[in-house]
Amino acid sequence: MNGPAPVSRYLRGAGQHAVIEPDTYTDGGFVLSIGGAEQSHVDLADPEDIFYEYLRRIGHLVDLAAPWGEPVTALHLGAGALTLARYIQATRPGSLQYAVELERELLDFVLEQLPLPEGTRLHTVIGDARAALAELPADVRFDVVILDIFSGPEAPEHLACTEFYEEAAALLSERGVLIVNVGDEPGLTLVRSQVAALRRAMTDVAATAESGMFTGRYPGNIILAGTQKPWPAEWTAALTARGPHPAEVLAGVELDPFSG
Repeated sequence: MNGPAPVSRYLRGAGQHAVIEPDTYTDGGFVLSIGGAEQSHVDLADPEDIFYEYLRRIGHLVDLAAPWGEPVTALHLGAGALTLARYIQATRPGSLQYAVELERELLDFVLEQLPLPEGTRLHTVIGDARAALAELPADVRFDVVILDIFSGPEAPEHLACTEFYEEAAALLSERGVLIVNVGDEPGLTLVRSQVAALRRAMTDVAATAESGMFTGRYPGNIILAGTQKPWPAEWTAALTARGPHPAEVLAGVELDPFSG
């Protein structure tokens, strides 16, 4: 029996088509593509199951930011298909979340075709990630701020800088963690610049990825995490153990070779 047919929406701002189609390998799974490139995977049947490895690593960081199951306040800069927002609602019911997306048509399309779990407290903001920070409620402080916008070495300059990270850090709660997904090419030029920028804005910074990524020989994703306290050694142990494997975490002097 055939499954649901793919659906598409033209994004005028991007000048590209967004397509949502069933994932043939996952019951209840759907893939969001933009301009023919896969962007996000959602499992409506099991939002706790994150398909993409780099998003799983971010999910593990969220798990460490507060005691298990406790509601958090979360800010998503770059919404995609809201995979992580769904994960947070599934694992921490009652969490208060905000999502910033540049393309209103994309966010509307995702919410129409892939509804959020019942009870999700998600507020959406349409606009540039940096400009939107000033539009957020002044009395809300975030336990996690997740930046998932950098998809290659040509990152927006007004986001890939210390000043932006300082503005984002000002929104964090006392236990808050600033999480940045950096997609990069061999040589890791963007990763190095973002480690340096984040270090100037945060008390401590760590990086986690598939271990081969740190050789600088491959394209892929490295997740940076800035904390307002010294990086806990137990977090390194937890992230390494949880994978996806082979996982590696660099912090402190181990991260120095990537700081410029």
